[in-house]
This record gives sequence, C-alpha cells and structure tokens, in this order.
Amino acid sequence: MHEHDESTHFGYQTVKKSEKQKKVAEVFHSVAGKYDLMNDLMSFGVHRLWKRYTLEMAGLRCGMQVLDLAGGTGDLAALFSPRVGPNGKIIVADINSSMLEVGRAKLADKGVVGNLEFVQANAECLPFADNHFDLVSIAFGLRNVTDKDKALASMCRVLKPGGRLLVLEFSKPQNELLSTVYDQYSFNVLPLMGKLVTNDADSYRYLAESIRMHPDQATLQQMCLDAGFAECEVFNLTGGVVALHRAFKA
Repeated sequence: MHEHDESTHFGYQTVKKSEKQKKVAEVFHSVAGKYDLMNDLMSFGVHRLWKRYTLEMAGLRCGMQVLDLAGGTGDLAALFSPRVGPNGKIIVADINSSMLEVGRAKLADKGVVGNLEFVQANAECLPFADNHFDLVSIAFGLRNVTDKDKALASMCRVLKPGGRLLVLEFSKPQNELLSTVYDQYSFNVLPLMGKLVTNDADSYRYLAESIRMHPDQATLQQMCLDAGFAECEVFNLTGGVVALHRAFKA
C-alpha cells in the first residue's frame, strides 16, 4: 500500500488513518460539554440560521424516516422532529459517545423524545439497511470523517431511491476580503475563545485547521456524484463561509 493511502490529515498534521478517528474523538470528548455555547459564540448565533435553512431544504413530511449523522447535541433533530411527526422516526447518530450523551439530555429537557432514537455509529460503515431513509443529514461533521468518499457512499446506500442527502459544512468563502478576515478570525480568535471558555485552545485550533483542509464546494459536489448520487446542488451561505450540498439518490 502506498504511503498516501495510509495517511490522512488531522488539521494540518499528517497522521495515519488509523490514528485520526482516535484524535477526533479526543477533541469532541473535550468540547462536548460546551459545544452549544461555543457554537453560539463562534458564529455569533448565525449557526441557528444555517440549520433553519437546512430544515427548509429538507422537504420533510409526516411519517418520514431520517438519519441525522454527526447529530451531536441534537440541533437538527429538534427541528426535524415536529416535521416528521409521531409516525416518523429520526435516528440521531454520532461516533462520539460524549456528544450523544449531551444531545440526549438536551432533547429530553426540551421534551423532544417521542420519535427519536440515538445510535453510536461510524459514518463510513453505517449499520442500517439499504434503501431505508428518506433523508440523511450531516451538519458540521463530514470534515472530521477519515474517509469521506466511503462515508458518502454509505449514506447513498441507506437512502431510499429519490431520497436526499443534506451536507451542511464550513466551506470556502467566495470573496477574497471575506476569506482574509475569516482566516484571521479562525486562527487568532477561535483558539483564544476556546482557551477562555473551555480551557482548550488546541481543539479549536484543530477545528479551524480542519475547515481549511475540507474540500471546497465544487470538489465536494463532485465527490457526492462519484459516491452514486444522481445530482447535487450547492447553496452558499454567509458568502460561502458555509455551504449546503443537497444531493438526490436516483
């Protein structure tokens, strides 16, 4: 096996593929307790608008089966739950047990429990039947997956024909000035914020680096098509700081 087949990126570091999952797990075990607070602080609350937009692009109806990958603290699940109703089902899946625990507790506090199920699962090898879900969503999680191509193919497999995938993720700003300001903010402010709020600057430095290493809009669009999706649209949000990819299974 070639060396490049055995290695991958963990932020700006090059690590063995077998090591990345453990390193990402350490990051999210560390940040889970303050994850929601930091999301609000880092995005000035705008992440809520991005997720609301994702909800509107989901096309959910009563009775639908939904898989929310990297579902973490349950923001999307809380939005999806009323749309699919008591006859629908939302599976909140995350590879990280700490994030799942925080999400389960938060949604229980909100009274969002009736149509939810929590599953610890790896996006690269989803433990679900073929052609099962109407919608698969993954918000701010794909960039942390070791083998993104394998994960996208797995998502396509578990979707019903005609089902849709929504990938909400940080992407590449479309304006040079915005890109410069964003870089300064990401590499100078975010780690400091992480240090002050969670006493963990390193995890937020990794998060900033992982955003830069993530495929840009066009690359991820092609990756979705290569994974077996029939079409994929891209919607830039906040000038491309975030992009929503919406793909459909044939």
